[in-house]
Amino acid sequence: MFVLVTYDVNTETPEGRRRLRRVAKICMNYGTRVQNSVFECVVDSVQLMEMKAKIGDIIDPAIDSVRYYNLGKHGRAHVEHVGAKPGLNVEDVLIF
Repeated sequence: MFVLVTYDVNTETPEGRRRLRRVAKICMNYGTRVQNSVFECVVDSVQLMEMKAKIGDIIDPAIDSVRYYNLGKHGRAHVEHVGAKPGLNVEDVLIF
C-alpha cells in the first residue's frame, strides 16, 4: 500500500531535536523523503504497523504529531507533483 507519512516534532529542546532525527531515520527505512517532514512509503500492513509502533515509542504525543495517510494500493497514481525536486517513483528499484 502507498502511505504518506507527515510529522511535526517540537524541536524547542535538545530532546525534541533528537526525537525529530529519530523519527526521520525510521521513516527513511520505510520510504522516500519528498519534503522536510513528509515521506512516501510503499509498505505492507505488517511494515506499517511496525513503523507506527517504532515512531509511537519515540514521539511525545503531548507536543508532537504524526499523520499516516493510507492511499491504498494504487495511491501513487493520485499524486500530482508541481515544482522543484521531481518525485521519484518509490516503487522503482534504486541502484546506488
